Amino acid sequence: MNSGITSVDEARDALGKRLRELRQQAGLSGKGLAESLSWPASKISKIEHGRQTPTDEDIRSWVGATNAEAQLGSLLAALHTLELHHAEWQRLLKAGMRAHQSSLARHDEKTKLYRGFENTVIPGLVQTPDYARARFAQVVMVHKVPNDINEAVRVRMRRQEMLYRPDKRFHFILTEAALRYRLVSVDVMLAQLDRLVAVSSMRNVRLGIIGFNTRYITDPRHGFWLLDNDLVRVETYSAELNLRQPQEIALYSSIFEQLAAVASYGGAARAIITSVMADLAAEAPEDDSGDWR
Repeated sequence: MNSGITSVDEARDALGKRLRELRQQAGLSGKGLAESLSWPASKISKIEHGRQTPTDEDIRSWVGATNAEAQLGSLLAALHTLELHHAEWQRLLKAGMRAHQSSLARHDEKTKLYRGFENTVIPGLVQTPDYARARFAQVVMVHKVPNDINEAVRVRMRRQEMLYRPDKRFHFILTEAALRYRLVSVDVMLAQLDRLVAVSSMRNVRLGIIGFNTRYITDPRHGFWLLDNDLVRVETYSAELNLRQPQEIALYSSIFEQLAAVASYGGAARAIITSVMADLAAEAPEDDSGDWR
């Protein structure tokens, strides 16, 4: 399950080793290179040992200081390949969340089969506007990115229109924990669960719920998405991992099938959802008209 993260680490380590070799071939110590670039010595060490990803400008400065300009093209290519696999949120969202949602929408056009497993949150493709707004608000709080929540919500809602396209298929698997985690207010979560009940009856959507009393074949370690058989996408606190190696895709496909094998579908899935709704409704405050908020 950690192979994707491991491959990213290995790519960063390999890039760091190549840069260290250029420094050594130039006869420079780490301290000497740092002084020539007006960098702290710790930055040299972090880059060379794979603990920090260099920028394009860092690479250009490094090859200039080590008289290795001939290596610039291949080093930048290695860096950009790494960035495709490991897209740090600070870099990915620097233009705002709407831009990232628009980028995802462009990928949506060519994807025909979506397989998603979530153990903590409701998938973006079936979120209500209020649930999505709360999730984007957390992104702003955690990553200190531009606050374009309303625009990001609008793009996410437009992306959901593809749920009604007959040329696309969706298989979502959620744990019961994702239905019960208190990430939003009770009224927002009740509306979100009602949305899931409706989604479960859509012709091209298969919705599986893994209840608390289920015996797992493999542990639900983290959420992930399979886009056709071309890409695995994993979101961590710090970055979006995009895994494309055949062995990684095969591994996550196998994990997904094991999770699907123990999930409940159809009426059984809706029974779990409505049970959670009943528990939440019992906690919801009653307004003056007697309606549940």
